[in-house]
Amino acid sequence: MFPELNTLLSVSTGTVERPQFALISGCKTDASFLVHHFLSYYLKANCKVCFVALAQSFSHYNIIAQKLGVNLVSARDQGQLVFLEGLKSYTRLLFSETPEAEAENPLRFLRTGSDLRTLYDFIRAALVPSAGEQWTCPVLIVDDVSLLLSLGVTSLQVLDFIHYCRATVCSEYQGNLVCLLQRDEESEDEDNELLMKSLCHQSSLILQVEGLTTGYCKDVHGELTITRKQQKQSVVYQYKIQDKMVSFFARGLSAAVL
Repeated sequence: MFPELNTLLSVSTGTVERPQFALISGCKTDASFLVHHFLSYYLKANCKVCFVALAQSFSHYNIIAQKLGVNLVSARDQGQLVFLEGLKSYTRLLFSETPEAEAENPLRFLRTGSDLRTLYDFIRAALVPSAGEQWTCPVLIVDDVSLLLSLGVTSLQVLDFIHYCRATVCSEYQGNLVCLLQRDEESEDEDNELLMKSLCHQSSLILQVEGLTTGYCKDVHGELTITRKQQKQSVVYQYKIQDKMVSFFARGLSAAVL
């Protein structure tokens, strides 16, 4: 996790704010570094995490998590992390030869064209609280929900899915939901824009990551806008990504500028 970001969000591993729906939006730049932050943060905070990874492989997330002080293999083996590797599940779905194998796949809706109930059922079962469990709270992380649109799922189906996940994880289980939505500002994809506006309306915390309008800069990689619905205000920071950390600073206050 990135300690500076925890400071900006006024959180620590000892004080997990919940229930909360945090939306990460990336425009003209990759916002996945925030997904890695939340994954490592919640694991260090002793939360039970269900990670729906649609964008990358398990090994990709594990390599970055190790740099942030977390071992995903260990967390998975201990039952703290339930990891759905979307790329592998979809491959198995395409080449499955038995109805039994397809029936057990959480992504089988991609073949049948039905709603996302199977994925929701997988998440609900993964995070259902049990008597005497040691975890702080349940957490669902989805990376990246916009990929569902690329796979043929409609925006309304995705919104229904997120609605049920919020109702279960945030309301019923009193846990947290983190969702990444990558988008292209120049795109005319109406489904993507509808999804963005609707999820912004539903979320309690919005982290919007954008590239610099001036183009590439080696010392300033982009801007992060943090919006809390309750406070009804937004704060803008610029950031620089390094190997094991991310530095945040107010606009124009980068050491390279000063």
